[in-house]
Amino acid sequence: MIGGLFIYNHKGEVLISRVYRDDIGRNAVDAFRVNVIHARQQVRSPVTNIARTSFFHVKRSNVWLAAVTKQNVNAAMVFEFLYKMCDVMAAYFGKISEENIKNNFVLIYELLDEILDFGYPQNSETGALKTFITQQGVKGQHQTKEEQSQITSQVTGQIGWRREGIKYRRNELFLDVLESVNLLMSPQGQVLSAHVSGRVVMKSYLSGMPECKFGMNDKIVIDKQGKAAVSDEVVKSSSSSSGKQSIAIDDCTFHQCVRLSKFDSERSISFIPPDGEYELMRYRTTKDIILPFRVIPLVREVGRTKLEVKVVIKSNFKPSLLAQKIEVRIPTPLNTSGVQVICMKGKAKYKASENAIVWKIKRMAGMKESQISAEIELLPTNDKKKWARPPISMNFEVPFAPSGLKVRYLKVFESKLNYSDHDVIKWVRYIGRSGIYETRC
Repeated sequence: MIGGLFIYNHKGEVLISRVYRDDIGRNAVDAFRVNVIHARQQVRSPVTNIARTSFFHVKRSNVWLAAVTKQNVNAAMVFEFLYKMCDVMAAYFGKISEENIKNNFVLIYELLDEILDFGYPQNSETGALKTFITQQGVKGQHQTKEEQSQITSQVTGQIGWRREGIKYRRNELFLDVLESVNLLMSPQGQVLSAHVSGRVVMKSYLSGMPECKFGMNDKIVIDKQGKAAVSDEVVKSSSSSSGKQSIAIDDCTFHQCVRLSKFDSERSISFIPPDGEYELMRYRTTKDIILPFRVIPLVREVGRTKLEVKVVIKSNFKPSLLAQKIEVRIPTPLNTSGVQVICMKGKAKYKASENAIVWKIKRMAGMKESQISAEIELLPTNDKKKWARPPISMNFEVPFAPSGLKVRYLKVFESKLNYSDHDVIKWVRYIGRSGIYETRC
């Protein structure tokens, strides 16, 4: 697996060094410094092969984390470990910087001893690590036998992401459905490609060791329930505010707390939640996507020294909802000398450094439209190549899930403590954001 782990500053000085295999020598440290950090050209690939040695690196502000190996390892697993290592360090001492790493180097070595064993990743759950590695990086000396047994069961047992004995005065559960919608549309309004990448992020402040059940309007579940004649209440909840009764999820990944066997057999997401904030699942969908905005471009060339541009944006969601942080970027040719802009709503400005007209609207209700017109003056040029017309891009935020995903139920069961599902305060929020949202002009 991993032969060694090194942390460098921006100068290439080694801040943390841990070698797990004999085949990794001191020359590996220098090779990464010379070929990656001090390279004449910027190294874009996160994987670099030097003299039959593979270097996997991630960069956080002015700090480089590099995992080194001479074996044919699973690259995705190595990067998953590096990102998890960053999360663990951030949970212990905040921002990952050279100063913080120098101040906490004892703690980092202690964490590496727990997380990696002979180059193989072990328990990297922050909640579990914090029970036996204190904030200052000094192991607790005055632990009772009961506390030591809890740590042992947490490290070796099945529930390594949650400790026992958690108590809250008020039991609360926050669920955020965060989606990023990506689109490429032709000038005629034909969808060339579209997909939604989504995350379900939860914050749980629950006492004891509760069992949670989470249900969404997954097409397979709805079809099964429809055949089995479900109760009217379930059907109402699944088709509530959205016109879509179900969505087809193409692929999804879960937090380790989710029981995959139950999901495979019953398509129900059952889990014992970690304490605090965590990402429950990621998913992707490509069918029946609700496109929040339609961009209609019209570009007309008036001779060789002038362009007339008109762009209309239409919101395609309920009038009761408001979109925010709307930004439309209209590209301009490189030989632009001046731009005159007229917009009905918001503010528009030509940015010469970015070769684009940037149009910003604070908020916009559903089923509305707005337009911008611009006259672009061009300098004479000897270049006979036509302007490539880059696509118009758009950024926005809407209070619904463009995939149509809906939370059908979120239930909490705790048998040992005296509270039921009705005693838990639950909050659900939907946020849809633009990913790469482009329309060709």
